[in-house]
Amino acid sequence: MLGLVKRFRWCPDGMQAGHGGDGLFRFSVSRSYAIAMPSALFVVSEEGYWGEECIEPLTTLTDAGVDIEVATPSGSPPVIDERSVDPDEVGEETAEHCLSVHENDERLNDPTPIAQVDAAAYDAVVFPGGHGTEWDITQDSDARRLLRDAVEGEEGTAMVVCHAVGILAFTRDSDGGFLVEGRSVTGFPNAWEEGIVDENDLMPDGRKLPYWVEDEVEAVGGNWDAELDGDTSVTVDGDLVTARGPPSSAEAARTLLAELGAETPA
Repeated sequence: MLGLVKRFRWCPDGMQAGHGGDGLFRFSVSRSYAIAMPSALFVVSEEGYWGEECIEPLTTLTDAGVDIEVATPSGSPPVIDERSVDPDEVGEETAEHCLSVHENDERLNDPTPIAQVDAAAYDAVVFPGGHGTEWDITQDSDARRLLRDAVEGEEGTAMVVCHAVGILAFTRDSDGGFLVEGRSVTGFPNAWEEGIVDENDLMPDGRKLPYWVEDEVEAVGGNWDAELDGDTSVTVDGDLVTARGPPSSAEAARTLLAELGAETPA
């Protein structure tokens, strides 16, 4: 599915010349052509995004030829949650990969302020998760605008991962109702949150968690099912794709590529 504004990959003209059988010098020119490539905007937290939930979709979509831009609330580079690049927490391979991309990817290092971007310019808008999103992305009116326009637009798609799913609890549709009302979604479940925060909802870094995603999304009419018995959980409802957490990031990226009509890289 391609959006209103396309990104193009141009193939240069090719020319062949020679003499014809009648002795005249002739040449032929192959026509240049353009291949429309899908595009995606990543809206990433400055308060702490979870590495795998951003880096896995970012690299998978890039390998599939998707043109990607990154935006953050203020335009400053996003901040990665230190726990998501801790080898003891996520394994050495994942930690090294996520940290390397975080530090070296030019798109992550030079984002655009989200107030300056428009969902209609992209085929998909992606919201990576992480507890940090509860302090900035989910509370940002421009982030909510991007989500609403991506889901309600004729051509757009939104993918929201893990804690970023909390933005659905605060996003209104164009008629004033909650965008998630009546929609089937997954996201970071209460059963997992219980193992992270203490009895006062304090995070390991001492910050108080503002809300629990599952509770807030259900409160505004979302049909919640985090499929706790499954290894992964990705739900598609119309133009909204939601994913449960880090282990679901790869499947979410493949699902989004399918929604965009793009091939998944081998």
